[in-house]
Amino acid sequence: MDQLRFSEKSVILTDISPYVYGTTRLGDDKIPFDDRVEIAKAAIDTGVWFHTSHWYGNALEVLKKAFDSDRTKVPKLIVKLGGENIDELRADIQKNIEPLGIRNIELGQLCLGGKLAEEYANGGNCFKEFQKIKKEKLVNRFVMEVFPWTSETPYKALKAGYPDGIIDGYTFYLNPLQRFASNKLWDLLNEKCEPVVALRTVSGGPVHNLRDIPGFAWKEYLQKRAVEVAPIFERSGIESWIEFCVRFAHSFSQVRTTVGSTSKAENLNEFLFASESIEALPYDTVDEIVKLHYRWSDELDILAEPWSM
Repeated sequence: MDQLRFSEKSVILTDISPYVYGTTRLGDDKIPFDDRVEIAKAAIDTGVWFHTSHWYGNALEVLKKAFDSDRTKVPKLIVKLGGENIDELRADIQKNIEPLGIRNIELGQLCLGGKLAEEYANGGNCFKEFQKIKKEKLVNRFVMEVFPWTSETPYKALKAGYPDGIIDGYTFYLNPLQRFASNKLWDLLNEKCEPVVALRTVSGGPVHNLRDIPGFAWKEYLQKRAVEVAPIFERSGIESWIEFCVRFAHSFSQVRTTVGSTSKAENLNEFLFASESIEALPYDTVDEIVKLHYRWSDELDILAEPWSM
């Protein structure tokens, strides 16, 4: 039975490019609009998937301009979608489709709250609604977004089997400094061989910058974690932090892709180069970081207030 389950799950979401271009930086109005359009067009030309949302500043406006330059090249999209009830979720779908001038979303990233989250945990009506949305071809597939403070909801649902055949995978921050699924959810995802879309490839920037430059890390906990991870990175002998992080994410067999955002052509090229022929990191290197993840999750992550990390 376990082998059958693995065989079935191993073919899900395998069409995603191993690196997905994240568009959060495209919404940064400190960067000239035309420069953001140009980097978007450069990423489009590579053929990778994109990750976006109307929540990312005016990123959709930038993407629309880039898409309009050649509609035959519009990439497949992973789109973050939210809502506390099904009407809000459907409205959120339209808030992304309409500005981009597209007919549907390839992969919807569900960020649920309120009644929808309760229904998800308890096997409620939301799953029938997700099926309806698929049948209407508004969203072709779904992944469930996970945070440390929301992990109990997908854990309960997955343990009971409610998402089977409806939810196609899970997505959360997964990089050397962060693993935003709780320990017990992570273990269950591995046990069931659930596909994973890894978010935030480089955890906010080069590990030495996070460790050594005051204020570079978004939160103090990242600076502290960089202190522990930097020696592991240095011992690996890998020169590029981007390469190290791409290889780390793909060291887990269930990871289908890693999503990294950038507004710089040189970083985009480095992401692409690192994902051309990916070799998993050595087992000992991954194991060191995994052990840190388990400790960090218990010490901080699952105790954190929502949106504090």
